[in-house]
Amino acid sequence: MTSGADLFVVCKQCGSEVSPYITECPYCGHRLRRRAPKLPKAGAPTRSPRTRSRLRRLLAPRPLGRGIGLRRRRVTAGWSLSVTRPYATIALVAASCALWIVWHAEPLAYVKTAIIGPLHGDWWKLFTSQFAYKDGLYAFVTLLTIAIFGWLIEQRHGFTMALALFLAGGVTGALVATAVYPLPFVSGGNGAALALLAAWAAADLDAARRRSHYEGDLLGTAAIAALLLAMPWAREEGSWLAGVSGGAVGLLVGLGLQRMREAEL
Repeated sequence: MTSGADLFVVCKQCGSEVSPYITECPYCGHRLRRRAPKLPKAGAPTRSPRTRSRLRRLLAPRPLGRGIGLRRRRVTAGWSLSVTRPYATIALVAASCALWIVWHAEPLAYVKTAIIGPLHGDWWKLFTSQFAYKDGLYAFVTLLTIAIFGWLIEQRHGFTMALALFLAGGVTGALVATAVYPLPFVSGGNGAALALLAAWAAADLDAARRRSHYEGDLLGTAAIAALLLAMPWAREEGSWLAGVSGGAVGLLVGLGLQRMREAEL
């Protein structure tokens, strides 16, 4: 195949010089090519086949790789999910695991962090009790819930909102339990976990109430919430009242965030 700058081609059958813009040799009838090349436009610069192929590669759409990509992506529900790592959720789960290790090395650490009886001025236990676990199954279920819904909240609203919901749900639940029971026993983050869970499910609950479409799994979320509420009864650790109070805080915050989003649209 010759370029547009060639004046003639040589027929391989008879050796005659013929025009490069014909498909058959006029002398012997030998077929030179399947189709005639396109005539260049008058005044248009000619490009070699290598240049044309290079231009096609440059102009062709390229898929986004792993290192390249948008910092944020849209989901079908209309929310924006960030693809950054959930640092706040990782820190919360890691702190609970670290305290678990410390408690096994020093048993008095559990007594100093969990709420066992009246506070007597130890108000810092309202925060540390969310990281104190004694039963392995209770710790696994609660931390798994915090990891899942904390990640979802952090991707949707940022790490500040995830951390605020965790602390607000846990502290509120501990306060309610200490105010109701004369000898309260609050340990673990079931109140914080239910706050994160309820805040995430608030948008789907509002959509279900209005009979509009939603993408979440409310049945699976309700099953996890029921399991967290039943854990204090089954494993004799934590407080179901703290869990209910934390879930109420998360639901109110989630509905408030949903109203703010609707007002912005």
